[in-house]
Amino acid sequence: MTQAQLSPPTDCRPARIRSRFFRSLIDVIEWPAAIELILTWAAIREHRTVAICNVHSVVTARRDNSLCMAINNADLSTPDGMPIAWLIGRRLGIRQERVNGPDLTVKLCREAAARRIPVAFFGSSDATLERLRERLNEQFPSLRIALMLAPPFRPLSEAENRDYAQRISESGAAIVFVGLGCPKQERWMAERKAELPGVTIGVGAAFDYIAGTVRRPPLWMQRTGLEWLGRLLAEPRRLWRRYLVTNTLFLVYLIPELLGLVRRDETQTGPDWH
Repeated sequence: MTQAQLSPPTDCRPARIRSRFFRSLIDVIEWPAAIELILTWAAIREHRTVAICNVHSVVTARRDNSLCMAINNADLSTPDGMPIAWLIGRRLGIRQERVNGPDLTVKLCREAAARRIPVAFFGSSDATLERLRERLNEQFPSLRIALMLAPPFRPLSEAENRDYAQRISESGAAIVFVGLGCPKQERWMAERKAELPGVTIGVGAAFDYIAGTVRRPPLWMQRTGLEWLGRLLAEPRRLWRRYLVTNTLFLVYLIPELLGLVRRDETQTGPDWH
């Protein structure tokens, strides 16, 4: 790959503004800025991590120190989940869109294909990854898929983790989509950041949605904050406890703010992205 093919896009680095949800700091950012920021990092192979944060993420991080640190130390933590986006909008008087895993994956693959930036996929199963490859090749024929790896569904040893990180690094991928599920993917990215020259992005169930192995809830559910309900109806045995507990706790923790009983200054302006 030539230097011209990997030249950074036009710099698009806004001042970094983050909104606090319990212990997690979530970036206030629009789609175009998020895409260009990631592509800028990828083009020069910077060691960066991107966390996609929804209700489950921030509730879990409230009592999970390792996940909280992974989110807050990420170079970008996007607002996934309509409740997160709505509350950012409420606090700042803006319209905050969801920057979610499945859509981010597709948008970045489109741009990576156009700019000849190689990508890798880590997570899910061999069958899902094969179907994912077929779907992406159909949509983006020029996309350079450097590597696809499906680790076993069990805790990995340190030697296995090092081996996977080395294989990803040697593949030449500049963007690595990680689909291990929360909080496993966030912890893995944080632990392996220095070993992976490029941007790692935890995208959750994106592989299954794009591959078509799991049906994504319809657009009206996504836009009205009911995507969780669609997922629950599709996989009730696996997800009922997660949504019952985390959604309830999210509301309980935010009741004072939602009722207007307290007005919190939960927004932090930090240094520009670098």
